[in-house]
Amino acid sequence: MRIIGVDPALQVTGYGVIDCSGGESVHVTSGTVQTKACQILQDRLDAIYTGISDVLRRQEPDVMILEKVFVHLKHTTTAFQLGQARGTIVLAAAHLNVPIVEYAATQVKRSVVGNGHATKQQVQRMVVSQLRLQAIPEYFDITDALALAMAYRDHNRNKDLTRILALHKQ
Repeated sequence: MRIIGVDPALQVTGYGVIDCSGGESVHVTSGTVQTKACQILQDRLDAIYTGISDVLRRQEPDVMILEKVFVHLKHTTTAFQLGQARGTIVLAAAHLNVPIVEYAATQVKRSVVGNGHATKQQVQRMVVSQLRLQAIPEYFDITDALALAMAYRDHNRNKDLTRILALHKQ
């Protein structure tokens, strides 16, 4: 099964792809889709849509994992921007028939680190270690995206992934 995790943001959207087979997980690719604050909103959203669509076409994942949105009342503007980027990513997945699963950040951290309130650095260290990455990714957005994919893998470790995949595609 090929799993893509995507960590949406308006400036740096991270993605990470892993393959899972027979209890083994292999890092396939990861990276970012970046926009600049000086760009107008529709150009930024178009860049995210195009970038994620390209990754989905090239990698052909069986499922996409996104983090559930958490909104803090002090950061409503950030939440709206995140929602627009996230909606663009969901649209790209819908156009390419890639099913989406959502996890809360605490659920991902608990799965990967064993602590639902782990720091980004702790998540990064576990992702690098478990996937045997040769280098630490430049952005936390990448390790967060890989952690999303790993959480899905862990959540479904003892289940028939073929059956789960068929359910997601219905």
